Amino acid sequence: MPLRSLLSKLGAVALLAVALPARADFYVVVHASNPQRSLTQKEAVDLFMGRSRAFANGDFALIFDLPRDNPNRAAFYKALTGMSVAQVNSYWSRLMFSGQSVPPQALADEAAMVGMLRRNPGALGWLSREPTEPGLRSVLVIKEAASP
Repeated sequence: MPLRSLLSKLGAVALLAVALPARADFYVVVHASNPQRSLTQKEAVDLFMGRSRAFANGDFALIFDLPRDNPNRAAFYKALTGMSVAQVNSYWSRLMFSGQSVPPQALADEAAMVGMLRRNPGALGWLSREPTEPGLRSVLVIKEAASP
């Protein structure tokens, strides 16, 4: 096969790879000693959207999030709730304005999230990769929502 033809085909494959966005999973994570073994998606929605502040066993849940400008945050909330990040931000604005609730505390990045989860048995957060650090455990895997 001539080099020009091979390069042309490789270029087409590269363009296709760029055109098709990679899909990712999100991992809702707790400290390994947390008695919560798993969460349903509804339970995770209730916790991350401020409808509940406790795990199923009644233990207080300390909820953490990533900053509004984190590139994975929009995809996480779309996969979790089906809402766009604008809808999620509007939801929290209404709850905060009415004094009903405050959003989860934002941490700087996923490394800060890992550190916080490892230090707090009652903490709940999310990562864009499966946790491999000792002391952490996934309680729910959320598949990224397909793009329209």
